[in-house]
Amino acid sequence: MALVLGSLLLLGLCGNSFSGGQPSSTDAPKAWNYELPATNYETQDSHTAGPIGILFELVHIFLYVVQPRDFPEDTLRKVIQKARESKFDYDKIIYYEAGIILCSVLGLLFIILMPLVGYFFCMCRCCNKCGGEMHQRQKENGLFLRKCFAISLLVICIIISIGIFCGFVANHQVRTRIKRSRKLADSNFKDLRTLLNETPEQIKYILAQYNTTKDKAFSDLNSINSVLGGGILDRLRPNIIPVLDEIKSMATAIKETKEALENMNSTLKSLHQQSTQLSSSLTSVKTSLRASLNDPLCSVRPSSETCNSIRLSLSQLNSNPELRQLPPVDAELDKVNNVLRTDLDGLVQQGYQSLNDIPDRVQSQTKTVVAGIKRVLNSIGSDINNVTQHLPIQDILSEFSVYVNNTESYILRNLPTLEEYDSYWWLGGLVICSLLTLIVIFYYLGLLCGVCGYDRHATPTTRGCVSNTGGVFLMVGVGLSFLFCWILMIIVVLTFVFGANVEKLICEPYTSKELFRVLDTPYLLNEDWEYYLSGKLFNKSEMKLTFQQVYSDCKKNRGTYGTLHLENSFDISDYLSINEHTASISSELESLKVNLNIFLLGAAGRKNLQDFAACGIDRMNYDTYLAQTGKSPAGVNLLSFAYDLEAKANSLPPGNLRNSLKRDAQTIKTIHQQRVLPIEQSLSTLYQSVKILQRTGNGLLERVNRILASLDFAQNFITNNISSVIIEETKKYRKTITGYFEHYLQWIEFSISEKVASCKPVATALDTAVDVFLCSYIIDPLNLFWFGIGKATVFLLPALIFAVKLAKYYRRMDSEDVYDDVETIPMKNMENGNNGYHKDHLYGIHNPVMTSPSH
Repeated sequence: MALVLGSLLLLGLCGNSFSGGQPSSTDAPKAWNYELPATNYETQDSHTAGPIGILFELVHIFLYVVQPRDFPEDTLRKVIQKARESKFDYDKIIYYEAGIILCSVLGLLFIILMPLVGYFFCMCRCCNKCGGEMHQRQKENGLFLRKCFAISLLVICIIISIGIFCGFVANHQVRTRIKRSRKLADSNFKDLRTLLNETPEQIKYILAQYNTTKDKAFSDLNSINSVLGGGILDRLRPNIIPVLDEIKSMATAIKETKEALENMNSTLKSLHQQSTQLSSSLTSVKTSLRASLNDPLCSVRPSSETCNSIRLSLSQLNSNPELRQLPPVDAELDKVNNVLRTDLDGLVQQGYQSLNDIPDRVQSQTKTVVAGIKRVLNSIGSDINNVTQHLPIQDILSEFSVYVNNTESYILRNLPTLEEYDSYWWLGGLVICSLLTLIVIFYYLGLLCGVCGYDRHATPTTRGCVSNTGGVFLMVGVGLSFLFCWILMIIVVLTFVFGANVEKLICEPYTSKELFRVLDTPYLLNEDWEYYLSGKLFNKSEMKLTFQQVYSDCKKNRGTYGTLHLENSFDISDYLSINEHTASISSELESLKVNLNIFLLGAAGRKNLQDFAACGIDRMNYDTYLAQTGKSPAGVNLLSFAYDLEAKANSLPPGNLRNSLKRDAQTIKTIHQQRVLPIEQSLSTLYQSVKILQRTGNGLLERVNRILASLDFAQNFITNNISSVIIEETKKYRKTITGYFEHYLQWIEFSISEKVASCKPVATALDTAVDVFLCSYIIDPLNLFWFGIGKATVFLLPALIFAVKLAKYYRRMDSEDVYDDVETIPMKNMENGNNGYHKDHLYGIHNPVMTSPSH
């Protein structure tokens, strides 16, 4: 029933008549922008037996020993084909079933012979035969035999106990797992309903993603200024911006040159004036000093020496006449001022602005085209919505929903009956295991009482009650073994034949998928259909739709559309043709035209640069100016001269001469402060201006020529390549817009084929029905049951033999051996004789006298 249920679940999903074809490609596009939300299912894909699995493996090993042959695909095909003709190839069936048949025959012999042997054994015991005589002939090896029999029986009882344990475990597993069936069935049906409920949501999600795609395209269309215009700008920028930056730098240099020339010009004028004033001041102070040195005191020693020293140093009080001879820069300044009449910086800013205006000009020129593309995109959304509404998946799932409801009702209605039958089976298994337990308990009690109550000094007729009870327990176990073992073997044989065949013909080939290969054999299940599944579902048996392919696709979580090859009935590729839907977008984008005029500098700007290169600052004799900036404004350091003069004046005697010299020294200090320091400041300013001009003028003509060459190159690039750049960026922009929909349409096609309405829950339901419910929940425990009970039942045979042999050594006998002539017996033999041991052949006594305990 489980296999049929699982098959119907699989067939129910496929229950709609659509034609099929070759499997569609499951390769996803290289770029994905979306992903369907994951669907979570409760039922696990795999089932683990847990620690008890080791026992199941032992059963599988035993079955492999009994039936080592591979799954008979060819034989099964022939059997199915000849079943329609009522003819069977019994030889091949018998050959495959040889191991099972042999075990069954041995079981049948056990069933037939054990009652007969038990009957005759009972009759012989009643006639004091077969150990029924309550007389024990004593032998020398009796102690050894008793131990051997006891140990053998104990080992066999342990083996029987292991078999009984397997039986109890298997019986409990059947009951436990059947109870789980309701929860497992609920889980499977919940997953199937999740499939039914999630599929419309998945289709809605797919449709919603078109709005996301459209919004992204609308965003790029609204941002055409930054997307397309920015792309064009990025292509032009590397060839134009560096040139404009150099021209801008040159415009800054022209302004700096003007400032430097103006500073230099004013500085030169200031130096001329300051140098003249310095010369006049120094002349005045020299006149004053000479007048002071005419004092009579200068003719008297030692003052005369000091006066002469001062008189000789007066020649140092002179200004630098070259400062008044530095050439002016009026001509260069006039030329630079003429250059600045043209606003070169403004021209450069116009060049920058012409580039920066590209995005805005692109947007203004494409308003009409963008509006047309938006209208096309809105219409595509309606087309996609119509396509998804006509998908056959919805019809299939609607029919499948009815089937799922009916199947669930059937299972819920019959599950109580199954649980009731399971309780009967559990009770029967419990009785069987308990019966075997009872038998082995008697054996254990017999061994326990016999071993504990045995007295080696007691004679057979004087054995104690405990030992005798042990022998009685053993014989009770023997009697129960004969009474029930054949009944147990009947159950073992029946369950073995059923369980072994189901395991080998259904469970194992289902796991290895060999069973699917048999079912997919052309013209096997129906002689008029090449492929049974496609013929049953679609009435087109030539379409290659196989059980194995459908099951495999479902296990891979593939969608119903791709699994059932519905593309041959409703090829979504035709309805979602990328070319068809993107052609209208492309045609609109083809009409997108952009015209750009980029202004770089013009003739005025070029002339401005050339005039600046010819202004002459690169030909000025800067060394002359720099040489003067390193010289002192006066012939001597006036401050040092003044201090020295003061020192000499202080060496003179107090008087007019001394005071006059001090006044002149103070005057020289004032000249240094008021005349020399301003000149030094002007020289510093001159130095800075000269350095600026020198740096600017160095290679000025080469720089200007290089800038003009770069300007020509940039202008030629714009003239020759602006059209191709616009075309290329427009194509790139068009590809970007259409690419969104290409990826989206590819994703729709892939998702509907491979993801939407994933039939994985159906494969899981089939696995649950066959692999879990039938094989794991029923057949595995059933096989473990007959394996354990069968082993215990088979070992009852040697157990009862050893029990009968051992009971003689534990039970109290009615008579024992007595020997009259003991004089000739050695002492050791006498001792043994007293303990009941006697070697009959030594004395030629064949019929010793039997004596009773009373005698």
